[in-house]
Amino acid sequence: MAEQLPAPADFAAPINGQPDLLIIAGEHSGDEHAAQLVADMRETHPDLKVACLGGVELKAEGAQLLYDLTAVSIVGFAEVVRHYGFFKALFDRTLDWIERYRPKHICFIDYPGFNLRIAEQLMERGLSKKGGGEIGISFYIGPQVWAWKAKRRFKMARTLDRLGVIFPFEVECFADTELPTEFVGHPFVRESYEMPLSYDATAPVLLLPGSRTAAVERIFPLLLDGFRLAQQSKPELKAKVVYPSQRIRDVLDTVLEQYGDLKASIEFVRNEENGLPASAVLMSSGTMSLACALSAIPGAIVYRLNPISYWIGRMLVKIPYIGIANLLLKRPLHPEFIQGAAKPKRLAEQILTALDDPKASQDAASGAAELRELLNPGSDASAAEWLLRGMAE
Repeated sequence: MAEQLPAPADFAAPINGQPDLLIIAGEHSGDEHAAQLVADMRETHPDLKVACLGGVELKAEGAQLLYDLTAVSIVGFAEVVRHYGFFKALFDRTLDWIERYRPKHICFIDYPGFNLRIAEQLMERGLSKKGGGEIGISFYIGPQVWAWKAKRRFKMARTLDRLGVIFPFEVECFADTELPTEFVGHPFVRESYEMPLSYDATAPVLLLPGSRTAAVERIFPLLLDGFRLAQQSKPELKAKVVYPSQRIRDVLDTVLEQYGDLKASIEFVRNEENGLPASAVLMSSGTMSLACALSAIPGAIVYRLNPISYWIGRMLVKIPYIGIANLLLKRPLHPEFIQGAAKPKRLAEQILTALDDPKASQDAASGAAELRELLNPGSDASAAEWLLRGMAE
């Protein structure tokens, strides 16, 4: 199915004059983290004027949504090249808006391919503090320089004022630069955070194909093939599929049409509720994979890229795992099945092992406890406090 991206029109003017803060978050997970960030900041600064390129979660927290970036999330080199014209237009409109309306501070959230280029242009145009201008630049949830393109850290030090990271080992990754880098804790382990998932041995299986259209089109059929084979051993087996937006739901509906025998066993669930119970999981490697790990749900990671994107990625990315929980623990808490390794028989075996082997749930529980200890900053540090500090500088 060819993906059509909505054409970017000129962005609206700020509603209440010069914004205190512009947030640019280009993924569903970034939108969710950014929304929590704004909510926390408004507890002490209720009149904060925030504009954003983000999604519905930021909009719900009162930020003025200039453009819904979550509607155009794609992954892979081939996909980016195919949509170059669209992203160039979006890039130009973003810079024009910033130059015209001059937000006091900009916070980039993840989305490094787009955001770091914006930061570089702001410096070259003399708009950011690093370029001699007045706009402060913060970056929250930085790019994974520990996985690939490590030299980006020096470019970041030239163009950014500060960096807030969510994994403790990332601070050391920037130790040889002059970029002030601070571990602010992971959003998933804060005391007030309610996990979207929970483990229940009697609950349905969870299928998580991701939040990007092209990736979901490739991964969801693999998950269904594995589930179908597992169901042959357990005919009563049911599954729930979590989706982040109507755009992704439409993709899921289209794919499921090809699996008529599974329709009665599959339920689609919008990611709006917390504590969704699951007995096992097949999932892509995104943010939700860490949520599954922290929720002690056993299962496996499944991933398939455009072949060209995968080939290029294998040359550039030098890490032993693609799941962040596996990387943090330095072991495959969730076994990974990538590209051709994602065969129905192997995925079905992972589901059945998670359901029938007590050791699978025990290992998942011990892994969750280890992860919580690793990701807790051990202090009252928070992303909101970190960003407010930066805005006051």
